[in-house]
This record gives sequence, C-alpha cells and structure tokens, in this order.
Amino acid sequence: MKFTDLGLNEHILRAINDQGYDTPTPVQEKAIPLILEGKDVLAGAQTGTGKTAGFTLPMLNLLANSPKPRGKRPVRGLILTPTRELAAQVAENVRDYGKYLPFKSMVIFGGVSINPQINNLKTGVDIIIATPGRLLDLMNQRAVDLTQVEFFVLDEADRMLDMGFIHDIKKILKVLPKTRQNLLFSATFSKEIKTLASGFLNDPSFVEVARTNETAAKVEQIVYPVDKGRKREMLTQLIRDNNWEQVLVFTRTKHMANRLAEQLDKDGISSSAIHGNKSQNARTKALAGFKAGKVKVLVATDIAARGIDIDQLSHVVNYELPNIAEDYVHRIGRTGRAGNSGQAVSLVCVDEHDYLRGIESLIKTRISQVQITGFTPDPSIKAEAIQNGRGGKRGGGGGGRGGNGGGGGNRNNARSGRSNEQRNRGQNSNGNSTRTPKPRGQRSRHSD
Repeated sequence: MKFTDLGLNEHILRAINDQGYDTPTPVQEKAIPLILEGKDVLAGAQTGTGKTAGFTLPMLNLLANSPKPRGKRPVRGLILTPTRELAAQVAENVRDYGKYLPFKSMVIFGGVSINPQINNLKTGVDIIIATPGRLLDLMNQRAVDLTQVEFFVLDEADRMLDMGFIHDIKKILKVLPKTRQNLLFSATFSKEIKTLASGFLNDPSFVEVARTNETAAKVEQIVYPVDKGRKREMLTQLIRDNNWEQVLVFTRTKHMANRLAEQLDKDGISSSAIHGNKSQNARTKALAGFKAGKVKVLVATDIAARGIDIDQLSHVVNYELPNIAEDYVHRIGRTGRAGNSGQAVSLVCVDEHDYLRGIESLIKTRISQVQITGFTPDPSIKAEAIQNGRGGKRGGGGGGRGGNGGGGGNRNNARSGRSNEQRNRGQNSNGNSTRTPKPRGQRSRHSD
C-alpha cells in the first residue's frame, strides 16, 4: 500500500513526498483509514514506527476538509504530549506535513516566557501542540479557548501517567466540547491506559501492530556485567574501541547525567547532558549539537526517552538501568528507528540485578550477557540499596522515580514532584516515589 491509496488530500501527499516517503508504516496503514472515517482510535506500536504521522496526517486531512470557521481562528486541533522535546518534535511534523495547507500551528511548553505564547494565541491558532502544565497556565489566565476543538490527541499516554499528569489531563478534558474526535497513542499499553481511554474515547477502534511492550526486532540488546565503580571506564573503552560516533546514554538521575558528561569530556569524548533542570535553551542546544554530530555523546535522563527522533542513531547505552521497566522499552526505542538497525547496551552492576529481571519479565526476553575481558565483576561486592537522586533510598532491588530520574524522598513527596515548569507556576516539592521495577505502580508527579 502507498500513501496515495489512503485517501489523503493532494496537498498532504505533496508534503509527504517532500519528506521522501511513499509507503506508510504498519501503524499508519491501520490507523489513518479509521481516523479518516471519523472514529475514535486507541493505538499502540513500537517506538520509532511512525505513530506521530499516524495521527498528524489524518488530522490535517479532516481539518482541511471541514468548513472553515469565520472570524478569528479558533483552536480546532489539540495535541497533548508529556515532554517539551516531544512537543517540539510533533510540532515539526505538523508544520512539515501541513506546509501546503492554510493552517497556523503553535507549540506550547514551560521553561520559556509565557508572554510570547499569550500574544501568539491572541492572533488565532488552528492547532496547538502542548505539554499539560503550561496549557493549564494559559487556561487559568483565559489566554486560550478550547471550546471549539474538533480533534483531540493524547500522545505517549503511558508516559503521561508515569509523570503524574492524569489530573491535568482530566482538567483539560472538562473544557473541551463533548462532540469531538479523540485519539490516544501510546508506545505501551496497561490496564491504567485502557481505563484512561475509556473515560474519553467513544467506542474506539483498537490498533496495535506489535505485542504490548515488545522491543523493536532490529535492535540488538546486550548486557555487560560490570562493577558500579568501573562503568565509566567501560563506557569510554566501548566508545573508543568500536568507533561509536553517536551515542545516547541514559542515567537515572540528573546529577549522574551531569557528572558523566563532564567525565567523558575529560576523557576526550565530546559530551553534553540533557535533563529537567537544564534551561530550555540549554536542552535545545544540546540536542541540536547531538543531532548535528558536533557532540558524540548525549547523556540524558528519561525526559529524553520521548522526543529524540534520529533515524540513524546506532547506539543507546543504559549506563544505569531504569527503575521502571517500561522505560527500558522507550529508551532503546531511540535506536533501530525507521527500519534501521541499532544496538542497545546496558552496563549492569550487582545492585541492578532486580531491575534487569523486571525488564526481562516485561519484554519476555532473556537479554544476552557478554563479559568484557578485564571487567569481570568482583564477586565479593554485595548488592546495595540504590540511591535515586539525593536521598531517595530504596532496598531490595526496587527503586524510586521522580520526574526525569531526579530528586529524592518518599511517596508523599512524590505527589508533588517538582520540575522547571512547576517552579514557573510557583509550586514546591522535591520528589520521588519508591517502587520496585514492575510494569506499573505508584506514580510521581512531574510536569514538563
């Protein structure tokens, strides 16, 4: 099947051709016809399989074919994403595929001044791509009117739940018109996702092109056992010996991301860090440098697991395993995208064995373990409780999670986990929730 067989507007087909595509991915092939029929859709696919175009293309098509409202442009399409990076990526897709259509789109997120956003909204916007926190700020200031939204998309819904956005989502849903088309896209599914979907999707069609929580087939997964104190030495050797040119490295905490990037720089490997405590300008600059090849290693917390879209990214490294099993799927989904092959490497110390078992249980795969000469773990070293952030200790192989892998504390603190955007809104907290590496569990609040 070709895009020309899907019944898309000629202007959209022209934009697709400009991007060099002619054949839809499986999720696009299944979802686009259903959406064009006006149905609500609950869709899931492996990360990197084209979910964004799967809803962007039919949304633009439907809006182009519906009557144009008179007067000031009302907001007719609303796309919610969990992170700024993902919002920017989706906004780029909307611009690319809608460049021959008379629509004005706008991306909204925190970490930047709200005043230019208010001014842009005054002139009228057809499509908004936003993170929930800043959108609520604008709603509270009566700067945005969502009463004429025809098309609502909740993107990366699983990450939304992980970051504690459920209450924000419900507040936004309350102001939307009852008559609208709804889409929920997610890389993984769970009971919580389906419960959320049942609250606003109307008799949805279900689209899933791969087994839930399955990793991409073209991603080779390897575990390298290593003592915690020698991880940086091993990583440096792997990058140099294998001539890796572009490597995305994940840590659990912001502090470790900064520390590792600095250490790699001292080792002569150009590196930058990206996480929630960085300013939006710093995050944008680091990501741009990495995409352009000016920086060899980008060290990131899980904020970057959604929103980094680099077709040719060959290597992802889990310097520290995530304490939420699904995050492993999202992390390694940054490689092996758009049909390309990739390699996901995990440096695992004795403290992380329970995390590894939780991940293997989720993906229903035993990951190959390879011992590197000279890095055999010391069998006398015993597992210790992992510190997640500055003081969020846990025991027995579980872990704490705050937004972007930082912070510390307990479950009560987790209910108000603080981020840059929340600081802009005058909120306080410092939080992680403690949990074991199960597919789902307690959630910590972290807006972006």
